[in-house]
Amino acid sequence: MSDLILQQLEREWIAGRSVPELRPGDVVRVHFRIREGDKERVQIFQGTVIRIRGSGTGRTFTVRRIAAHGIGVERTFPLYSPRIDHIEVVRHSRVRRARLYYLRERFGKAARLKERLIAAPEAEELPPEEAAEATESQ
Repeated sequence: MSDLILQQLEREWIAGRSVPELRPGDVVRVHFRIREGDKERVQIFQGTVIRIRGSGTGRTFTVRRIAAHGIGVERTFPLYSPRIDHIEVVRHSRVRRARLYYLRERFGKAARLKERLIAAPEAEELPPEEAAEATESQ
């Protein structure tokens, strides 16, 4: 009985949050609320998603970035945390692994990932006559 109630609460919590679809290799900008004393501010952490694990409300993702002096910093965020203000996907990369731990040993040009191009949603939504007008005006 209690499992059913927990599952229902979990579904409601997930449905109430708008989270972009994340995949390993995506470069994301996470806006995370930090509390310092009695003040609260938003800190931005931008990096590459190297892993996604878990399911439901316990789902987490790990972001890696290169900080000052070439030091790698990894941070794991709960996907449905109330502390996350919002998540922006900056770009998508084409990877063939679910865990990108090999990026830890690489730096500079060796750590680059190929960009995965996605069709622009604006072009798909236009009716054919408006799309023809848009291409003529360019």
